[in-house]
Amino acid sequence: MADLPEQIVTTPEELAACCRHLASAPQFGFDTEFVGEDTYHPRLCLVQVATAERLFLIDPLSCGPLDAFWELVVDPGRTAVVHAGRAEVRLCRLATGKPPGNLVDLQLAAGLVGMTYPIGHGPLVKQVLDVHLSKNETLTEWRKRPLAPSQIRYAFDDVRYLLPLWENLSARLVSLGRMDWAREEFDRLVTTVSPEEPSTEKWRKLRGLGSLDRRRLAVVRALYAWREEAAEETNRPTRAVVRDDLLVEIARRNPTKERDLHVVRGLPHRDLHAIIDVVTQARQLPPEQWPKIVDRDQDPPQITLVGSVLSAVLGDLSLRLSVAPNLIANGQDLKQLVRAKRSRAAIPADCILTTGWRAAHVLPELMAILEGKRLLQVADVRANTPFAYEDKREH
Repeated sequence: MADLPEQIVTTPEELAACCRHLASAPQFGFDTEFVGEDTYHPRLCLVQVATAERLFLIDPLSCGPLDAFWELVVDPGRTAVVHAGRAEVRLCRLATGKPPGNLVDLQLAAGLVGMTYPIGHGPLVKQVLDVHLSKNETLTEWRKRPLAPSQIRYAFDDVRYLLPLWENLSARLVSLGRMDWAREEFDRLVTTVSPEEPSTEKWRKLRGLGSLDRRRLAVVRALYAWREEAAEETNRPTRAVVRDDLLVEIARRNPTKERDLHVVRGLPHRDLHAIIDVVTQARQLPPEQWPKIVDRDQDPPQITLVGSVLSAVLGDLSLRLSVAPNLIANGQDLKQLVRAKRSRAAIPADCILTTGWRAAHVLPELMAILEGKRLLQVADVRANTPFAYEDKREH
């Protein structure tokens, strides 16, 4: 890949020729450079593409709309290879209204063959292909033209090794019988990054909700949704509309008129009328439509204790399976199991361990320990997998 022809695409005619070449390729790798600090939607500044024959840098600032390129990405008959591709999925959805049709994410693939997850592009290239990449342009200004030689080299290197990496990792996945696991993860990435409907619960991640009653939580929820719409319509960062902490402060004050908000430091006055309208509408909701209060970090000590045991078991199991443990599940997922066991309830459907390969190969092992059906002992502290397990005999 190091000696492939390289081309910078700067005109509509060159873009058309590039897309004709990509259309003839069964797979290509791509990456993007964008700036998103000052807007709601990121501004795409560069698209890097690699096929088995050529490398391209597509300049969207000069070559016109990239509709033809994105249509190739959403084509399910063509494989698009990315690394840590959340941004690429989001940009594709923004450009076309559709997700990529057949996406491969190398970061996920690496985790499924036992490598660190998440692993950076440079370390992955080094570990798999024994090539050292320079990463000196990570904070570069991609909107400025002309691009410097160092930027161009960095941009080409970002895609130069994507296809060789996939060739290596896909062979490992096939050897382990995990290509279905990988496809499940790739599809899950596409779904979680670009859901058909945005999550209505993102507002619960705001700090300071614990002091609010249900009616004020309804106000926060409504303000959060309004802020997202306002930011998208005006293409401003959400923080430029209203900061997170101010959403909670507004709900706490429960204002009825604009002057009630004049004393809130840092709140722009341009949107006060809209804010009061949102608060008023939320306040008029009937109690059955108010959000429920979710107790955070109120678990009894045994939940945390048993969750830690399951975390240790998961670490041991991940080594035996050659899968990165934090790709399988996190501490909150494990606590969901413990809470369900403690309350004799079903495991919540949103627990990642209840579906797909995790449900088939991981959940039964964890539940055997949690339900006391399997005994755990430290067998050899010098071993990579120090635990030993024994099914409990029925008396």
